[in-house]
Amino acid sequence: EQASEEVSKSLQAMKEILCGTTDKEPPTEIVAQLAQELYNSGLLVTLIANLQLIDFEGKKDVSQIFNNILRRQIGTRSPTVEYISAHPHILFMLLKGYESPNIALRCGIMLRECIRHEPLAKIVLFSEQFRDFFKYVEMSTFDIASDAFATFKDLLTRHKLLVAEFLEQNYDAIFEDYEKLLHSENYVTKRQSLKLLGELILDRHNFAIMTKYISKPENLKLMMNLLRDKSPNIQFEAFHVFKVFVASPNKTQPIVEILLKNQPKLIEFLSNFQKERTDDEQFTDEKNYLIKQIRDLKKP
Repeated sequence: EQASEEVSKSLQAMKEILCGTTDKEPPTEIVAQLAQELYNSGLLVTLIANLQLIDFEGKKDVSQIFNNILRRQIGTRSPTVEYISAHPHILFMLLKGYESPNIALRCGIMLRECIRHEPLAKIVLFSEQFRDFFKYVEMSTFDIASDAFATFKDLLTRHKLLVAEFLEQNYDAIFEDYEKLLHSENYVTKRQSLKLLGELILDRHNFAIMTKYISKPENLKLMMNLLRDKSPNIQFEAFHVFKVFVASPNKTQPIVEILLKNQPKLIEFLSNFQKERTDDEQFTDEKNYLIKQIRDLKKP
């Protein structure tokens, strides 16, 4: 108990040095000294490795100290980003934090702060451990699963060129795992995953990914099934992915065949699809456009 109290006091003192107090700015020289000590002594690593042992307020202080020191810049340099790049196991300790309920959300806050920096996002994206996200976003504790999804989404949307390169290199493995999320029993996971998929394939940086995704008949079949999901929200998100298949001017032969085979059914289905969305003009226009596209399809 005594040790725990001392740790908490020291963390509070450190936080005051880094963040200043209401009436005084943090002193630059002392901040620089403290940062240097945190690197040299390995304390940054020790704090994360032992986050479980620190009391509730102390855990909050650790995440504030970590995020504050991560944002610190000297000219164009970010010393903590350089430090973590040289000690990447820090990132994987934070990621593994999702497996421990009492530190998961704190680790999430620190990991998202890391991801804001492209060199650190790159380490996580191109690591073996990236695929652990598919497990974390399906966790039974709602708060942890949601937090993991927020980090997952950040990783896949923040640094556009990096993500495009990553998805192109790892397309098969990633989309195989991603498909499982679209079949999830968990409504929230399923909806968020669909929404994120729509965002990814409609992003102009991911043109090559979109082209590949909409060339596969099994992806179109999955979206057609999701259009009939019992949840209107899931139907709506599926519609935004489905429209890319139909609106594409360069449809592959198998895609054209599926659309032709279901032509009358699809026209009837879309005509009655979510009619209650009367105030959403864009949606109505898109729906009418798709109906026209499907109606105009000819056998090659």
